[in-house]
Amino acid sequence: MDETPDLTDLAGRTRDSVSALARRMRQERPAHGLGLTSTSVLSRLDRLGPLSPKDLAAFEGVQPQSLTRQLASLEERGLLTRRPHPQDGRQVVVEITDEGRRLVQDDRRTRDEWLAQAIARRLTPVERDVLAAANKLLDLLSET
Repeated sequence: MDETPDLTDLAGRTRDSVSALARRMRQERPAHGLGLTSTSVLSRLDRLGPLSPKDLAAFEGVQPQSLTRQLASLEERGLLTRRPHPQDGRQVVVEITDEGRRLVQDDRRTRDEWLAQAIARRLTPVERDVLAAANKLLDLLSET
C-alpha cells in the first residue's frame, strides 16, 4: 500500500492551510487604518530601502499607476517621503519614514506575538520541531 500522498491533494491542502493562516494573521493586524497594499508597500520599503515607484510597483506585482493613490496617502500620513532619484533627477524615490518604520515594526510584533502564543498553546515540542522543518520547506517552495 502506497502511503505517499497524491501531490495534487498535498498541494491543495498546503494552499488551504497557508491561506487560512494568512487570513488569521491579517485579523491580528493592529488597527492602524492601512489596507493590505499600503502595509505591504511600507513593509517592502522597510526591508529593501528607498525605491523608485516603478521598482516598488514591480516588487508588488502591480502597475506603477496603481500605487499612485497609496503613495500619496502614505506620504500625507507622514509614513513615507519622496526625494529626487540620486542618478536621474527627473525621477523620484520613495523612502519609509521613522514613523512608517515604527508602524511596520508594531504590526509585525503584534502578529508575531499572537503566533508565538498560538504555537505555545496549541503545539507540542515535537510539533514545534516539525513546524520549524516545514518553514524551511515553505521557504524552499516560495523560491520556485
